[in-house]
Amino acid sequence: MNVLLIGSGGREHTIAWKLNESSQLGDLFICPGNAGTSALGENIDLDINNQSELKIFLLKKGIDMVIIGPEIPLVDGLHDKIIADSDTKHIMVIGPKKAAAQLEGSKDFAKKFMTKHHIPTANYKTFNKDSIQEGVEFLKDIKSPYVLKADGLAAGKGVVILNDLSEAIQVFTEMISEDKFGSAGHQVVIEEFLSGVELSVFALTDGKSYVLLPNAKDYKRIGEGDTGPNTGGMGSISPVPFADEKFMHKVVSRIVEPTINGLQNEKLDFQGFIFFGLINVKGNPFVIEYNVRLGDPETESVLPRIKTDLLDLFRGVAERNLENFKVEIDPRIAASVMLVSGGYPNDYQKGKTITGLGENNEQVIFHAGTKKDGDQIITNGGRVLAITSFADTMEKALASSYKKAEEIKFEGKYYRRDLGFDL
Repeated sequence: MNVLLIGSGGREHTIAWKLNESSQLGDLFICPGNAGTSALGENIDLDINNQSELKIFLLKKGIDMVIIGPEIPLVDGLHDKIIADSDTKHIMVIGPKKAAAQLEGSKDFAKKFMTKHHIPTANYKTFNKDSIQEGVEFLKDIKSPYVLKADGLAAGKGVVILNDLSEAIQVFTEMISEDKFGSAGHQVVIEEFLSGVELSVFALTDGKSYVLLPNAKDYKRIGEGDTGPNTGGMGSISPVPFADEKFMHKVVSRIVEPTINGLQNEKLDFQGFIFFGLINVKGNPFVIEYNVRLGDPETESVLPRIKTDLLDLFRGVAERNLENFKVEIDPRIAASVMLVSGGYPNDYQKGKTITGLGENNEQVIFHAGTKKDGDQIITNGGRVLAITSFADTMEKALASSYKKAEEIKFEGKYYRRDLGFDL
């Protein structure tokens, strides 16, 4: 099977790594990929927004399946474009169609969906430039902390949580009137704050049936003790200790199955991953957000625990017979530590030489913001590398990843040393 994988981050390197375990894999192309994916397939420079260029490539290379990693091409309707063309409609596409991708593309859409289908989530209201004053009054009516969410896509950074009312009012006003998050903030969702420990749950669905993947906990804040601004993610651990059988039964019955059923009832065609960003509030799961793809950095701790052939599962999604599949999970704990560029998530420099990457049997290194420069590998993004280790305990898995984090060197390297502190 010839496969085109869209994306350039740690998630895509992990997917490519997992696909390489499949005996069904033929040629693998990654667009645009990174230094890590170049060892697993062929990185290609292709404008996926240019339909004719994409079509020529798909047909020339005999692509059987397109896997869409990041959210932007999903929200922009890449799936729809591929299958709308009579010459490429036979190609299997992993990732939801545009209408269903609104679960991530619009926070307001997602909240309305959850409300309609009785899926537990925080109370909320949505505001725009015509209702700023109503938003201010709503903030005054709810308790601190205040949760402000840009409605559209903001690269994982469109959520602001503030304790001070006057600051919340100021930031809320700026989000809408000063384009703080660009067009993503033209509408702002204000939510009541839910107190608890977060976790991520993943399902792979063919639109009617689904398989549940391992759960994980990711760490979004840049600073230790969950302080400082949000990032794309500083690391992850799978599984989450408190997500026992009783808790996961609640997740499935109250959230996963109502979501799948709701998508069918709304005639929203979904073939791909659903990410449930959850919070455990006194033993009960609530949805904070949906993503319509695998999370990053959770992918780096979740996919390595799956023993089942991933390409096989993707075929089940494309052929809509996923009910025939079972997912076998490695019982060990996986811990993934993210190394980032100095200054991230604010301004940072690229082009720093990376050393100490030599792999061993203890850890797997997944590349995120890297590229090749001759014989060297250099930094090419804010989040640079994820180091994943397996062990029988979380502490041992983290110790192994931290050991490798010390060995890898690049100017300005930073990572959180407290992952798992809340577990």
